[in-house]
Amino acid sequence: MTSLQPTQRCRPRRDRARPAGLGRVACGLLLSLQGLGASHAQAPAPGGSAPAPAKAPATVIQGTLQAPGRSAPPRAMAPTVGCLISPNRVADIGSPVTGVIEEVAVDVGDMVREGQRLVALRSEVENAGERAARARWSIEAEVRAAEASLELAQQRHARSRELLEQGFISPLAVEQSHTELRLAEQKLVQSRSQREVLATDLEVVRAQVNQRVVRAPFAGTIVERYRQPGERVEDRPLLRLVSLDPLRVDLLVPATRFGQYAVGDRLQLQPELAGIKPVAAQVTHVDRVIDAASNTFRVRLSLPNPQQRLPAGARCTLVESPAPAEPLGGRG
Repeated sequence: MTSLQPTQRCRPRRDRARPAGLGRVACGLLLSLQGLGASHAQAPAPGGSAPAPAKAPATVIQGTLQAPGRSAPPRAMAPTVGCLISPNRVADIGSPVTGVIEEVAVDVGDMVREGQRLVALRSEVENAGERAARARWSIEAEVRAAEASLELAQQRHARSRELLEQGFISPLAVEQSHTELRLAEQKLVQSRSQREVLATDLEVVRAQVNQRVVRAPFAGTIVERYRQPGERVEDRPLLRLVSLDPLRVDLLVPATRFGQYAVGDRLQLQPELAGIKPVAAQVTHVDRVIDAASNTFRVRLSLPNPQQRLPAGARCTLVESPAPAEPLGGRG
């Protein structure tokens, strides 16, 4: 029997004398015989070696043809959430009045406490006005005189009433002494009121003198010095003061994570600084509005920095997996 070649094509001859459909039957029979011959060819021959295993079919992963024997590609990791460490408070300190700088008591890098004297303006005129106001307020002669007049009027009125009972004077004289007593009382009230006005004037002059001295509004560190002694102060700042304890951290979180953070949560951050381990910060604010342009929302945290180990302006990343955080106040 003649063997059939697998590559031989089934082409029925066109024979007008052959009945219709006979070519299709012969073609189907031929294909069946080819398949049977292929199965016999793959069977192992007696005493021969086993044929090579069939090649594994290729797989399709996420629309990509993957070669046989290769593992699936790793899944894409979640995007890293970046953050920025900033000062908690920043103030460009100026003077409420115009004048000439007499002294700048601090320099860049100095740590100051709240209320500390930073800059002094020339205040010779204001100091003289304060001395004059204090002198006017300290004079008590008018008050003392009014008190003496009141005491004398009280004695006269009491004496006139005694004489009226004895019949030595008329009731008109008693009425006159009573009127003098009331006038003395009003004079004392007026003197005391005038002294209160002088005390108020003294407070105003003292406030004007205090305006010539610029003090720190909060504890922090001087990072900029804009003016020198002898310069005139108008509307430009003198110093820049920042508060570095605690620090403020702003996270820009993808909108897909909205609702995962709440005020009071503690998160771990990794500053992009050499030798600094992850640190713990507490959430103080979560935005309720998502930025449409970046599809993110802001989470603000407070980061303790008692010894100012961390500088402001450094970048950081959010630590997704729990890791031991380093307390910043633990080292000297």
